[in-house]
Amino acid sequence: MQKVALLPVALSTLLLGACASSAGVPQSRAAIQVEVPVVSHPEGETPQWWYRDGAARAAGNGAMAGKAKNVILFLGDGMSLTTVAAARILEGQRKGMPGEENLLSWERFPATAFSKTYNTDSQTPDSAGTMTAITTGVKSHMGAIGVSAGSRNNCADSLDKERLTWLQLADSADMATGIVSTARLTHATPAATYAHSPERNWENDTHLPEAAKSEGCVDIAQQLLSTSRYGRGPLVALGGGRGQFTTVNEQDPEYDDKVGLRLDGRNLVAEWQAAHPQGAYVWNAEQLKAAAGAPALLGLFEPDHMQYEDDRARDRGGEPSLAELTRAAIANLSTHPHGYVLMVEGARIDHANHSGNAARALGDTIALSDAVKAAAEATSAEDTLIIVTADHSHTLNFVGYPARGNAILGKVKDKGGEDGAGALDLARDGLGLPYTTLSYANGPGYTGASNQQPAGPKKFPHSPSSFEPASSRPDLTHVDTEHVDYMQEALVPSKSESHGGEDVGIWARGPGSKAVRGTLEQNTIYHLIVQATPRLRERLCALGTCDAQGVPVELPQPKKFERNAQ
Repeated sequence: MQKVALLPVALSTLLLGACASSAGVPQSRAAIQVEVPVVSHPEGETPQWWYRDGAARAAGNGAMAGKAKNVILFLGDGMSLTTVAAARILEGQRKGMPGEENLLSWERFPATAFSKTYNTDSQTPDSAGTMTAITTGVKSHMGAIGVSAGSRNNCADSLDKERLTWLQLADSADMATGIVSTARLTHATPAATYAHSPERNWENDTHLPEAAKSEGCVDIAQQLLSTSRYGRGPLVALGGGRGQFTTVNEQDPEYDDKVGLRLDGRNLVAEWQAAHPQGAYVWNAEQLKAAAGAPALLGLFEPDHMQYEDDRARDRGGEPSLAELTRAAIANLSTHPHGYVLMVEGARIDHANHSGNAARALGDTIALSDAVKAAAEATSAEDTLIIVTADHSHTLNFVGYPARGNAILGKVKDKGGEDGAGALDLARDGLGLPYTTLSYANGPGYTGASNQQPAGPKKFPHSPSSFEPASSRPDLTHVDTEHVDYMQEALVPSKSESHGGEDVGIWARGPGSKAVRGTLEQNTIYHLIVQATPRLRERLCALGTCDAQGVPVELPQPKKFERNAQ
């Protein structure tokens, strides 16, 4: 058996409480040893092994000492460490500073760690499998939503692989729950908090194959409503994706030329309203303000994803910022006596990086920083654990030797490169051409001609299906690379820039945050959350998933946590 080492801790007393009644926490111990079987990789990585391994690492780091009443997880989708560094500088430069000395809001948190993001079947992961690891404590395949590893397109195979998420666990423990995202609420990251599907793209009934329907799979949008079987369901759900919830016969309230996507005749917004007669459904910023105090809140602010932060002011309906959505969610959830869990996603960081458009990716990262700041101001570090992380990285590069304070979206200006022996001027490549500080390893910013734009610098949006080889790099001397629509050059041509496989950051403050340290498997984040929150621990222990030390180590069976199982 492999063991997670005990950390040396000074003990004044030793309390070994009963599992169910007190979550079994030895309160005087900061770290607990949990045995994990040695397995072959990847063949021996069963869901139970992943769950126990994550539990062991969290307990060994001291997460069981946490006493959080509330938990807020912020997820910067695709927020690589390069994206964080560049956004930090851009925010500082917008404030009139050189920029490098600036810190984003979460970078002031006391606890930091790294997260290993691979899926069970891929070195470089996707958002579905990574968020499933974070929400269930079990790593899974690329494309998986709330299910352990299996076949992506096989509904029948997935039905006995549904995993309990910490949002559903909290709901069953009578905590309030909430979801906020700038993506469609049915998109990979938010969906992994409440839904179970082997294929992330089964967002509505139109996209669900007939074979999957006949085998018993349900589209993701429906599952947002049916997850109430664990308690009340999310009391706050704010994001995009109106089209996933309304039918092809219903016109969108904001756009005359758009209708819903559903073919089954079900208006899920109306069904949500029937289930929450005192609740409020909103689709713009003014309605969100007017809904303050509603006992339940559903907000769908776009038919598809919400606007990028740089475009939000031009939205015809008036979209709230991510910080405003976060404040509204906390105001609602904090009225509940048993605490709450909340997931907030800055989703469009990922989308802008995929588009090879660093300006929008950094703008949405700064918007996420504003949301984290709003949450920190609205809560207390004494009772609320806040964790900020990313699901995966991207291929954004930070290159050259730009002088201190050089515009992060601009062209590199240096004093002679690494030697620093010359006057400040545009840096030149081996062809004598200037280049930008930020670039992508692959993506639609490739400067060869495409079927959509001519050879040379590309302008957002650009999603080509074919390219021609570039004969040379373009001369950027008179190109405004700081314009929001400028697309950074990409080395390898592709319709969409890809994810990266390197580690991402974890930052935390509040009860249990001291356990956030080292390099962690991504599924450990789930265990940090449940171990640091007594009400979640107690719920798991009450249904027999804890060891003699009170550590939740056995894979919970979702049906046992449903209301009708009590």
